[in-house]
Amino acid sequence: MAKTKETEAASKKKKVQQQEAKSFTEPARLRLRYQQIVPQLVEKFGYKNVMQVPKLEKIVLNMGLGSEKDNPKGQEHALEELGIIAGQKPIITKARKSVANFKVREGMNIGAKVTLRGDRMYYFADKLLNIVLPRVRDFHGVSDKSFDGRGNYAMGVKEQLIFPEINYDDVDKIRGMDIVFVTSAKTDEEAKELLTLLGMPFAQS
Repeated sequence: MAKTKETEAASKKKKVQQQEAKSFTEPARLRLRYQQIVPQLVEKFGYKNVMQVPKLEKIVLNMGLGSEKDNPKGQEHALEELGIIAGQKPIITKARKSVANFKVREGMNIGAKVTLRGDRMYYFADKLLNIVLPRVRDFHGVSDKSFDGRGNYAMGVKEQLIFPEINYDDVDKIRGMDIVFVTSAKTDEEAKELLTLLGMPFAQS
């Protein structure tokens, strides 16, 4: 029994390592795509300097632990799955203050988080836009109402099963997550145009 658990743990660790390696061995197609769309952004918004052109700076994945905040095994599964999805080891986020109504104590583990930059960021975005979202049943596009007024965009994913790296038989619980695209855009209009040109499938309003 112990050997079986060790084998499963080794298998999951290998998946994370493979994802991390893939982020560096596969060409970052979306980075090349960004270079191609810079002239379109300059033309539309009339930037005087190429340094003014907005770009994708990072992608942040947040997975709340919910009822599993008191369950070490559940936390372990959440961290493993987020690591496999992101291709990078996540960190635990802790409560900054106690909230009695939610039975949350200061310092308690309440979530898992990954911040992606560079090629890993572009690789994840490419996978999300071109593989993951099209797998969602009855998908009609993502909302364009989730910008924060400062050029950043957030979207929610209801279950981790839409990611191809996740094996249904290994899942102990359905877990959702928030995905935040942080850009250097000064306005939501500029950020939306950037994401649209990168392939974000916004729903037709």
